[in-house]
Amino acid sequence: MSAADGAPSRQDVLARLRGVVDPELGDDIVDLGMVRDVAVSDAGDVRVDIALTIAGCPLRSQIERDVRGSVGAMPGVRSVDLVMGQMDEAERAAVMARARWKAREHAPATAVPPRARVLAVASGKGGVGKSSVTVNLAAALARRGMTIGVLDADIGGFSVPRLLGMEGRLEARQGKMVPLERPAGTGVLRVLSMGFLADEDRAVMWRGLLLNRAVQQFLQDAHWGDLDYLLVDLPPGTGDVQMGLARMLPRTEMLLVTTPPLAAQRVAARAADMARRGYLRVAGVIENMSDFTCEHGTSYALFGSGGGARLAADLGVPLVGSIPLHPDMSAAGDAGEPVALGAGELSAVFAQLARAVADDIAPVVETASCTARLLDALGEAAGPAERPEAQAPAGTSPADEARAARAAR
Repeated sequence: MSAADGAPSRQDVLARLRGVVDPELGDDIVDLGMVRDVAVSDAGDVRVDIALTIAGCPLRSQIERDVRGSVGAMPGVRSVDLVMGQMDEAERAAVMARARWKAREHAPATAVPPRARVLAVASGKGGVGKSSVTVNLAAALARRGMTIGVLDADIGGFSVPRLLGMEGRLEARQGKMVPLERPAGTGVLRVLSMGFLADEDRAVMWRGLLLNRAVQQFLQDAHWGDLDYLLVDLPPGTGDVQMGLARMLPRTEMLLVTTPPLAAQRVAARAADMARRGYLRVAGVIENMSDFTCEHGTSYALFGSGGGARLAADLGVPLVGSIPLHPDMSAAGDAGEPVALGAGELSAVFAQLARAVADDIAPVVETASCTARLLDALGEAAGPAERPEAQAPAGTSPADEARAARAAR
């Protein structure tokens, strides 16, 4: 538009404002809902009503400057009047939801293979046996003949190496870390932990940025190879590592570990809320330390009963299983021999948990076969002359055919 065309329209100004990006949230101020109103007079006087997330936003002056400069440079604009306000609670919730979705859509590439299901084992509070559940579920899945990655994301409170009886230092190959391996039945466990980089008795005193960077390196700068599952042992709570994982690996699914008491359920529910706010699927609930059965066969609900089922019902997700309170769990952890790899009651419990995860909760999907079936269906619908695979050379894989189909479209 030239000056001779007169004042710009309201839509012209909104289009120009889409070029003003909030650098903290990584999106333009129009799509973020920060532009409440735009008014343009016939004489070219523009009024822009902007709502900041908080009154003392440290980026206020930058946003003001960018808006004035961008709109003021439009042909036909005589003046720019900015009215700066503050978002209400509903507006803030909407803008943060969009920011989280934006981060999910622009997740960085990782070394975790696309085929692998990523299960983050989480708890709202410490002391519920989350790490023991992680390593034993991983071992039970590996015992089924799978290749299972285990990422110990509890950087400051790492315990996975001891629970698995693994020690040693990580080696590098082509500039990337090589996970340590341990056979488990007919499968294998590939493990990365801060425990392979730091002394067990020395505290790791890092702030959130460094914690996130460590997890990022474990995801990006590692030779995970082909995996069926990657199990991530998260630190307790809803802090930096949990939010960073949602950003870096948005296909992560959450398994919540709780104990029967109501207090543990309430805190675990917060972890579920955090997951869903980050657009992560909550796959199910595992109840740990349920009824204790003495040597005479009498069961005692030492910590109450039904907590896992109540949490699962409240969240609308399945209860994957319940793990009884049993002295073998702690003894096996101290010995570095997961109960899931032995015999007895707990081994059977974890075998059932692994079956539920692999068959019902989060089965590994063979994407190539799914693509092949999809192409067959498309081919039948389109007819022989239009089938994309008809143009593919002999011997091509389903993945090659999928790429050929996309190129044809």
